[in-house]
Amino acid sequence: MGLFARYQNLRQWFKSQHFGRSATDSRYALLVACLIGILSALAAIILKLGIGWLGGWRVHLVANSSPFLVLPLGGFLLGYSAGWIVEHFSPAAAGGGIPQVKAALAKYPLPLSWRVAVVKMIGAILILGGGLTLGRRAPTVHIGAALAAQLSVWLPTSPDHRRQMIAAGAAAGLAAGFTTPIAGVLFVIEELMRDVSSMTLETAIVASFTGAVVSMMLQNTPSIITEYANISFSAQEIPIYCLLGVLAGLLGALFNQGILFCSQMQRRWRLSLAWRIGLVSCLSGTVVAFLPDFFRDNTGLREFLLAGELSWQNTALAFVVYFFLTMISYSSGAPGGLLAPALVLGSCLGFLVGGIETKIMGFGSEPSYALAGMGAFFTGVVRVPVTAIVIVFELHHNFNVVLPLMLTCAVSYITAESILPGSLYQHLLSASGIILNEETPANDVLAHLSAIDVMQSQVEILPADLPLGEVVKIMSRSHHRGFPVVEQGRLLGIFTQSDLDKWRSKNSQTVLREIMTPNPITVAPQAALSDVLFLLNRYQLSRLPVTDGQKLVGIITRTDIIRVEADQLGGVCQLPQPTTPSYVVYQTRSPAVGIGRILLPIANPDTATALFKIAAAVARERNYEIDCLYVITVPRLSSPAEVRVDTREGRKLLHRLERLARQQNISVHTQISVAQDIAEGILATIRERHSNLLIMGWTGERSTTGAIFGFLVDTLIAQAPCETILVKLGTKDCFPNDPNRERIWLIPTAGGPNAQRALALLPSLLSLSESSDHPKLWLCKIYSPTELLPDLSILEVLQASLQKAIAQPIVPLPIRSASPAEAVINLVESEDCSLVLLGASRESLLNQLLNGNIPSTIARAVNCTVILVRGELSD
Repeated sequence: MGLFARYQNLRQWFKSQHFGRSATDSRYALLVACLIGILSALAAIILKLGIGWLGGWRVHLVANSSPFLVLPLGGFLLGYSAGWIVEHFSPAAAGGGIPQVKAALAKYPLPLSWRVAVVKMIGAILILGGGLTLGRRAPTVHIGAALAAQLSVWLPTSPDHRRQMIAAGAAAGLAAGFTTPIAGVLFVIEELMRDVSSMTLETAIVASFTGAVVSMMLQNTPSIITEYANISFSAQEIPIYCLLGVLAGLLGALFNQGILFCSQMQRRWRLSLAWRIGLVSCLSGTVVAFLPDFFRDNTGLREFLLAGELSWQNTALAFVVYFFLTMISYSSGAPGGLLAPALVLGSCLGFLVGGIETKIMGFGSEPSYALAGMGAFFTGVVRVPVTAIVIVFELHHNFNVVLPLMLTCAVSYITAESILPGSLYQHLLSASGIILNEETPANDVLAHLSAIDVMQSQVEILPADLPLGEVVKIMSRSHHRGFPVVEQGRLLGIFTQSDLDKWRSKNSQTVLREIMTPNPITVAPQAALSDVLFLLNRYQLSRLPVTDGQKLVGIITRTDIIRVEADQLGGVCQLPQPTTPSYVVYQTRSPAVGIGRILLPIANPDTATALFKIAAAVARERNYEIDCLYVITVPRLSSPAEVRVDTREGRKLLHRLERLARQQNISVHTQISVAQDIAEGILATIRERHSNLLIMGWTGERSTTGAIFGFLVDTLIAQAPCETILVKLGTKDCFPNDPNRERIWLIPTAGGPNAQRALALLPSLLSLSESSDHPKLWLCKIYSPTELLPDLSILEVLQASLQKAIAQPIVPLPIRSASPAEAVINLVESEDCSLVLLGASRESLLNQLLNGNIPSTIARAVNCTVILVRGELSD
């Protein structure tokens, strides 16, 4: 118990002292990669020695007893044992291992740990020592990746670097198995990750180099390929090398198809992994027992085949037997690989083609064809031509072999891809239900997310001129520890808890702009989430403002990213949005100089100018830009992106508004969108352009039975997240068509925030009045007849508040009436009012009470202009 307690104490100390603080440092990653290379090399050596020891005992027993008993029975017992161990202790260790590594690097949840590495090693020793014609290099790749994954847990590595560590382990495993460090790096780039980032290359190179060096130092064994002296290549041999490439590609595709077919058949038998491997091992041993004696030693047979020391008859026999036994063995799920068998089969094919060529033509070199055949068949099976060229070159160390290798590998790749596109590993993963896109292989749940999908749009902000004393009060009440500092909607800086601790001793009247962190790092709403993560990690930030031009539209914290990732992994997702809700066919853009945007949908040329006047007045007052939107609708069964539409009418209308904007020096953007539904097109534009205000016209009629304002308007009132202004234009002598006529503007109010929204719009509307005598402003509140002493304080407070913002006299007007709508209608008609300005919430605008909807009733009954203001929706 004392020893266990000491172990626990040591473990806790290690956890507290590990290099986690440097986990994002590239130097730390390179140090871990070096350690991964050492461990991968040691694992490769142990695997090789174990297979050699068990295989030696097998050959010794065969030599001293009946091969017809030892080979089938021994193969079955060892194969069944290997399958049982894999099945019960780590099912992820089954198979060659490269498909599992490829899927893990694509972020599929496949286990990679020390358990996988140990079980893989034991299983590979048993089946390869038992005589299956598979290789140990692919298991070494799997073991190296598993050890790297486990090491990244023991020595915590940043999420950005963990994939690179696993890839480095795979590269080190291949480099240690073949003693080919360059091929190890290229295999990772060409097959496993298809990533050429600096971190991937650096860690893979360090791990691969370390693995190869340690492997050479500790085992001191010669290359698996004999170093031939008579390597030659001439132009007249090009057709023969092309023929070799075609044969290698054809047979490689046939080999892959055979493995897939055998795998499918064995799955249909519904046998356990142990029985599948045991029976295949028994079959392999039985076949070998009937063949010549040199077939009983796999290691010796491979050396004979690679060196070309067998006759052409035995070489052909070996090719056929090796081809089918390897195909059946691999399809059983045995923990062995295809890399070395592919080289051996390619060598056999090359010697056969080279032998025929030398006998018929009288020139050429059989070893040259053997080396070219190795690379060609390797390419036909694995589909990594660059890796094949480099691995054969590194094994032979002769530049003369490069040209025939390049030719045969290229022809083999083209031939194999024409017959069966995709590598064997890709097809095996597809059969397991794992579909990888080779261009973007990572199954990253965040890969298709952008900043706008993660950010919080409701942001707590601090004004730039806020005194430090007020800042302290606000931060003490908030659970946030960092706040954007803004001025008129523009982001100026960031103020965090650490800044507060630094400047707390300063005068409490010090304004925030003097002590904030200016010019913070920001991202655009369309920025990929990978870029957001990079900035957060690169600059060690806790929060990142999201800006559209100069406007602050949201903020992203690490908590937001964790929340979204947890939702995605847990299956919590938004309901699918309609596919292609709108498609932009025409747009113009002006300078983005405003601190906000107004969206102005237009359709009727007769009302477009009046609506634009109102939008321009608000834009000048608030320093906003205007987005003019013209939506063309298409049938539901038609795709907006595929239908040809006529945009001439829309462009003519937009050009007219652009001329008005230039006269008033307002920044205006125009856009024509095609949509199946006008509301969908407007809502999509609001989301895309981050609109602050929606101004739209309304005829005053209901187009749908049961709707309050009409289907389109009801939809936008219910779903548009921004502040919304609904305008029902009156007759030609009403606002804003006749600004010189002195008329009455009626502002019914019930108090509260809804009234404040309408009152805030008054300064903008008054700017449209060109006469010396501005319109008369009547602030009206309806009281119930049952109130004997109505409370006029609310009306007085609103009048005083509004009087501070405008110089125009405001007349308070209390009215008794049982029907607010009827009282307003009668007042408008008797006093010939020009404008009625109403403020309401979404709920009140869409709520159909017994007495009817008051705003819509007023708007329909009067002939003057009616403006309804609805505030922005809260989350």
